[in-house]
Amino acid sequence: MTAHVVQFSGGIGSFAAAVRVAKKHGPTALTLLIADTGIEDDDLWRFSDDTSRLLGVPLTKVSDGRTPWQVFRDKRFLGNDRLAPCTKTLKQLPCRRWMEAHKDPADTLVYIGIESTPRDRARIPAIARAWKPWRTRFPLCSKWEPPLTKADLIREARALGVEPPRLYAMGFSHNNCGGTCVRAGMRQWKHLLDVMPGRYAHAEAQEEALRRLLGPVTILRQQRKGIGYPLPLAELRRAHQSAPMLPGDYDMSPVHRDGTTNEEAR
Repeated sequence: MTAHVVQFSGGIGSFAAAVRVAKKHGPTALTLLIADTGIEDDDLWRFSDDTSRLLGVPLTKVSDGRTPWQVFRDKRFLGNDRLAPCTKTLKQLPCRRWMEAHKDPADTLVYIGIESTPRDRARIPAIARAWKPWRTRFPLCSKWEPPLTKADLIREARALGVEPPRLYAMGFSHNNCGGTCVRAGMRQWKHLLDVMPGRYAHAEAQEEALRRLLGPVTILRQQRKGIGYPLPLAELRRAHQSAPMLPGDYDMSPVHRDGTTNEEAR
């Protein structure tokens, strides 16, 4: 029997992928494999448990045991919007170790829930190579699947009786690391400061501690006359609080309770 493993991130894309795999192949040989980074939003786990109950498949949780901040200290490298060792250490390697211990590549398919945008489709070859020798499938990018927006997937989850993760309704485009993913851009960090100032303060303190340890490293950089400069979260906070962004300035396409984005609501 072929085993079907969904790389379940706790996001709406992997939810939609899991629903499609369960519908096609049933729950018996289905695994929902999820990695715990230690700093996920609590509602990610509520959403994951709801998905588990909907499909009748238990979560298979793996964990390195560290948070991204601990990984940065151990590796003496602060992750940023260009390079983030936490992804490999906390997600890819624990999942791969579990696969090596439990799933034979000869009769296992791995499903990844990336969405059908041109940018995401361009990632498919690299993702497929990284998962070898296991074979990969991308249910939302299938030629038989109509292109769906994040808002479409939000509505689909609600139609199935599962409330999507709260970060989408709060204006985040992803459900990664509780909104503090170091690969997020400056706009998301400003948005985090606006809607979750305590969480921003924690990230700022962690960055400052790493700067004391490693030198003038930062998560973000800014451009001045075409030249890149480090931008500490503390400096971004001070600048943003003196001139906060207006709601219309955000370009992260937040998804509202009715499933629409800002663009669609205009």
